Amino acid sequence: MRLTMTDRVAVAALVLFVLLPLVAGSGLTADLAIYFAYALFAVSLAFVWGQAGLLSLGHGVFFGVGAYGMSLVTLGMIPGLPGLHSTWVGLVVAVVASGLAAAVTGVLCFAGKGLKGAFFGIVTLAIAFIAERLATSSTWLGGLNGLMNVPPVTLGLNGEGRAIFEALPLYYISLGVLAAVMAGLSWLLAGRFGTLLAAIRDNELRIWSLGADVRRIKIQAYALSGAVAGLAGALFVSQFGFAAPSLIGFSLSLDVLIWVAIGGRDSLIAAALGAIAVRLLESRLADLLGPVWPLVLGLLFMASVIFFPKGLFGSLISALEPRGQRPAP
Repeated sequence: MRLTMTDRVAVAALVLFVLLPLVAGSGLTADLAIYFAYALFAVSLAFVWGQAGLLSLGHGVFFGVGAYGMSLVTLGMIPGLPGLHSTWVGLVVAVVASGLAAAVTGVLCFAGKGLKGAFFGIVTLAIAFIAERLATSSTWLGGLNGLMNVPPVTLGLNGEGRAIFEALPLYYISLGVLAAVMAGLSWLLAGRFGTLLAAIRDNELRIWSLGADVRRIKIQAYALSGAVAGLAGALFVSQFGFAAPSLIGFSLSLDVLIWVAIGGRDSLIAAALGAIAVRLLESRLADLLGPVWPLVLGLLFMASVIFFPKGLFGSLISALEPRGQRPAP
């Protein structure tokens, strides 16, 4: 099978990150383990925004649902099951709950003629505000303080056994999950489902006229994207140890939008690299620049949108393609 330039960049990035801990310090390794969770979150948004044309302005809701789901299970806070502390059950709950939340949102948004463009984005933005307010007012979810002391990844079936605190194992676990999910989504996009998503993005009316159930396809794509975002949230909170209402609101939704726009929404690997690059820049420059950093990030976002519509990494990948194989504008 012939590899595209996107595939080659993805393989090169994977090899780089696999070898990086050999020369990087433990601090960078620990940071990247968390940034891989953010990258997975960016991939979930790029999947529906770049491939299906669905700009979700409240995608942080599903990240937050996954984070809270993982936290509630591992802290033994599921009603009627106080003895349940399993990391594995927490992962399943995070993925299923986030996927269901996205599916319900999709049904509400795409029922009838369905919401499109800015109208869909505005509704998802409103959902993010509502979800954050509900999390803040919920005593079960810890209110404004959130849920603290969330246990790390534990290998036992129900919270027993070895707990993984070390940076290096967490690094490779996060990287492995990110690579596996991206490989699965890329395989899906290479088939009939990916073709339908691209067709809906480019000309939805034509797909309707050909007899395809556009609403069902959109709901499926959005639910899958939400499930991936929930997995990212679970992966994040098991390392960060803290779930707060900010994880489920507009702030993180805006962050991931910037990561994907800067990286490139048309390519999963470009979106992932954009998230990692922005987080690395923030960790190095936020303290140095202080209150000026958000302005720098905003200018970088605007420059990317104006001068690099495909994103920085997306434009680089496109430029590396042989001239005869570049997609038409």
